[in-house]
Amino acid sequence: MDSQKADMFLINNGKFFPEEKMHVVRDLLTRTEDTKAFAVQTLSFQDPTTLLIVSIFAGSFGVDRFMLGQTGLGLAKLFTCGGLGFWTIIDWFVIMNKTKEVNLNKLLTIIHY
Repeated sequence: MDSQKADMFLINNGKFFPEEKMHVVRDLLTRTEDTKAFAVQTLSFQDPTTLLIVSIFAGSFGVDRFMLGQTGLGLAKLFTCGGLGFWTIIDWFVIMNKTKEVNLNKLLTIIHY
């Protein structure tokens, strides 16, 4: 993928990745083969703001963790009522960064395979 396409991808999808890893993502995108570029451009990512809203309203039921694909943690939050509320409150502060990490791992999986 050329640098112009990589920049356009980051303009459109930059909010889905950790800010401190953006230079790494850009370098990986510019080195990505054109055969994988289409797969990268068609990926859909979880919106960190949406996950924060879900976490605020349904976090004690583990819905936020289920949406991230973390079924085990979602079940644990569901059966403990969000860790008696403590885990739910902690997730309000960490769920956005966790969502960005999951999105980054999803992108890296496509690029490296």
